[in-house]
Amino acid sequence: MPNIQEIYNELCRIAPPELQLGFDNAGFLIGHAEREVRCALVSLDITTPVIEEAAALGAELIVAHHPVIFRGIKSLRPGGEAGRALLLAEKGIGAICMHTNLDIAAGGVNDVLIRLLGAEPEEALDADGCGRVGTLPEALPLEGFLALCKKRLHANGLRYVSGGRPVHRLAVMGGAGADALEYAVLKGCDTYVTSDIKYHVFLEAAEMGINFIDADHFCTENPVIPVLTQRLREAFPTVDFRISQVHGQTARFF
Repeated sequence: MPNIQEIYNELCRIAPPELQLGFDNAGFLIGHAEREVRCALVSLDITTPVIEEAAALGAELIVAHHPVIFRGIKSLRPGGEAGRALLLAEKGIGAICMHTNLDIAAGGVNDVLIRLLGAEPEEALDADGCGRVGTLPEALPLEGFLALCKKRLHANGLRYVSGGRPVHRLAVMGGAGADALEYAVLKGCDTYVTSDIKYHVFLEAAEMGINFIDADHFCTENPVIPVLTQRLREAFPTVDFRISQVHGQTARFF
């Protein structure tokens, strides 16, 4: 059986740690490197229900996108980020989190996202290597593209502003990418899909004449999870890699 360190080494080949942005805290965050892994849970986030799910499966490891430890922890007590770290330690479950390095890496979050929406990645969207730009084989009316986004991303709703143009030249950034709106415009995109868009940025997009779509943070990043899980299954056929069944889109529309 492989141990946690061996699985982490493979994940570093998939998403090299040196790609992560300066603010990030990706990596092997909790656990014993030498512990053998028979079962591992893969999830976008490590929430308390996800930890309990992993414990019920008898998993020795959780592989996630968002870091379970992100800010500085000054004490380990129940509740919040520190409480989740404490719970993982108490249950003997390791945690590996591949965040902005998985966003930027070839075959990572943004490559998966743009392909799912019908375009091949041609270049990065911003100067850090985040996001992707590509071209749909045929232009789509915005309404048709919105329906495609909602279906393929399994989103329970979309927020958007219309630029009054069909969708052909597409930019995407999984997660919070509103700050890259200007890059999308400069690269000649008529449509930009990301998440966590604030009101004033929607106003800017309307002024710029670009279709701007908020397809939810979870929904724009979670498509990488089945892809990552399959790569891990191929690399470690003796490990039972499971995708979390309790974690999903958090926001709901009434």
